[in-house]
This record gives sequence, C-alpha cells and structure tokens, in this order.
Amino acid sequence: MTPVLTKNWGDEQSWKLSAYGDYAAAKKAFGMQPDDVITAVKDSGLRGRGGAGFPTGMKWSFIPQDNPKPKYLVVNADESEPGTCKDIPLMMANPHVLVEGVIISSYAIRANKAFIYIRGEVLHVIRRVQAAVAEAHAAGHLGKDIHGSGYDLDIVVHAGAGAYICGEETALLEGLEGRRGQPRLRPPFPAVAGLYASPTVINNVESIASVPSIIANGADWFSSMGTEKSKGFGIFSLSGHVAKPGQYEAPLGITLRKLIELAGGMRAGHELKFWTPGGSSTPLLTAEHLDVPLDFEGVGEAGSMLGTRALQLFDETTCVVRAVLRWTEFYKHESCGKCTPCREGTWWLTQTLSRLEQGQGSAEDLDLLVDQCDNILGRSFCALGDGATSPITSSIQYFREEYLAHLEQGGCPFDPEASTVFATAGAKA
Repeated sequence: MTPVLTKNWGDEQSWKLSAYGDYAAAKKAFGMQPDDVITAVKDSGLRGRGGAGFPTGMKWSFIPQDNPKPKYLVVNADESEPGTCKDIPLMMANPHVLVEGVIISSYAIRANKAFIYIRGEVLHVIRRVQAAVAEAHAAGHLGKDIHGSGYDLDIVVHAGAGAYICGEETALLEGLEGRRGQPRLRPPFPAVAGLYASPTVINNVESIASVPSIIANGADWFSSMGTEKSKGFGIFSLSGHVAKPGQYEAPLGITLRKLIELAGGMRAGHELKFWTPGGSSTPLLTAEHLDVPLDFEGVGEAGSMLGTRALQLFDETTCVVRAVLRWTEFYKHESCGKCTPCREGTWWLTQTLSRLEQGQGSAEDLDLLVDQCDNILGRSFCALGDGATSPITSSIQYFREEYLAHLEQGGCPFDPEASTVFATAGAKA
C-alpha cells in the first residue's frame, strides 16, 4: 500500500504548511453535517490508535449534544511508554495532518476549543506543533468563521510536566486543569464530565491524524485495508536488535515476520528471542509468534495486546530478567501513588526481581512474583498497575528456566555488553 501518515516524511521541510497542502479534507468536512462526519468515521472502522482500540466514531457519538456546556477535544500526545515512539516522529515530520485532524474532529463533536497535550520533555516537538498551529491560523484554517463555514475553533498546545501517568486520559485531564496528574474515579466518564466538567473527547495523536484521509478518500477506502475487525493502517515502531529500526506504516494484520523482513532482518548473526507487541506494558511474545496477525484480535488471541504497536525486539544475547527488571523500575518510579496496589506493589515487584536478577533469591520467589502480580492486576486504580504485571507474568511463563539459571549460577549468566550495539569487545556473543 501507499503510505498515508508517513508519505511526506522524506520531503524537504515536510512539517511546513507549504509542503502539506491546503487542508482539502477539512474544507470537504465543512460541506458535511457534523453527524455525517461522525458516521463516516464510524463506517471506516477506525479504532483508537493509543492502545485500547475503542471505535473512534462511537466515542465521538457519546458526546451529549443537548448538554449546554461547551464541548472539548483533547489530543493525548503524552507518549511516554517505554518502546512507544510513533506519535513524536509523526508530530515532528507531519504536524499539519494532526492539526487538520483536530479541526475535522472538533467540527464533528461541535467543539470550539481543542487541546493538544504533549509530553513536556519533548520541547522540540512542542515548538513544531505550536508553529504548525500558528501557520494554520495565519492561513485561515483556524479562528473565527473558518473558510466561511460559520465554525469557530482555537487550538491550545499544552506542555505536560513529564509524568507517565498523564497518558491515562483522566490523569491527563487533571494535569490539563492544573492539578497533580492522578486518575479520576469513573463514572462520570469524560464524554459526560471531562475537561472543566464538560463533555470531552480524548483521542490519541495517530487516531486524530487518520481522520483527514478518511474524509478525503471515504470510509470504504479506509475499511478496505486491515482485517475484518481491525480496519485501516497504522505505524509500527520497530526498535531493538533489528537491522533497520524505525517507523513502518502498514495495514493492521501484517505479521512481525514481514515487518522484520522490511527492516532488513535481525542484527547479523543473531535470532529473535522475545518481543513486545505494544510497548513494555503488554505481555511478552516469543519467536513462535512471528506469524501472529498484528491486529487487535490476533494479538489478543496470542495472549497479549496490540497496544501502541511498539515492537521492541530482543535477540538471544538479552537477559529477559534484566529487561523486565528495568521496565518494572520504570513503573515503580512513575506510579502516581494514588492507590495502594500500584504504589506498594510495584515497589515490592522491583525488590523481588532485583534479588532474582542478582541470583540472591530462591525458586519460591517466582511464585511470590506471580502472587504479587495477582494482587495488583485488576485491583489498581488505573491500568498502570496492570501494565506493570504484564511483562513479569509473561516472562515467567516463557522463560522460567532463565530465572532459575540466575539462582543456580549466583548471578546473571548473560554478558551485559553482548546485547548492546555499541560495545562488543569482550562480549561472549
């Protein structure tokens, strides 16, 4: 297929309005009724690209139009999951497709104010998106009576304060309102009482950026790609021990085997050991899952989640215990502390994993780890706690013997240098 979201990434100054175009999809949308725009997105089968995969058009239709309060669109650009790296390059290379998507989406839900909430550490991205919004405003694509449509819209680019928890939609709203980023109790859901207690739609960057192509080319065009229940295309982020890491745009349902071929294979002389299909918060998969269709249903049947399509690939030089420990330390650090299972549980997980990684624990610690995960899974206030357990339980499922090998040898049996790409001298592999 011809790339859509990434088609102009290689163009000179692709982030400029002059390279992007004249917002033809937004102009077409203004010739439609807002409900017809929602219907088109529904018919396309677009599902949320932020991880959960909830139908985008259906989410928009939940906004109660009889509510007299203002409606808001919030774009979740707080990309902080380890391994996830698709939204930031998209905003850097093609910010106008996001801005145009915001215009169309806001028009559909009758919002006159939209917010793009960007991870605070990526200052270069914030500046680029701010520049794109300014360009769009100067060209008449934003502001009052856009293109004579009678529709008004302003976009605010908001810099987050650098908290992973703000990737959770209600914690994001808390941060946007100036409070500490912690998840809210639901109900009420954001569609009823979101930002400033008003009806709010929250969507991922890639979800909103996919909307202009749907309006421009039609719902049938979009739904002709992908699989029966997972329509369309998406950006797959390959990182780790692969010859050519990067962003690969492809229809949903493509296999990892095919993506690795496109990326030039695994690094020379090595084989795939384990990988994450959707970032570090999704259960690990192994080489036996190379031909699993990368769509919401296929990955789910394999025992994991498609998530954000952050495909982290690790070869046989990598210690799975060490990798899982590093991820768990991240979740411990990023826990907001609101609920006991996550606040205390992630701390205990790192303690137990650290002992095992150093070969100082016992075989019973594996059962203890599983028990700790069981006491966190489904009991934490939001999905952060659940995500922290995923790599642990799945790694024990597939690599129990590797955990035991640490105990038998009194430490990690792997040379840490062997898994790096920058230091091979003295490596065992």
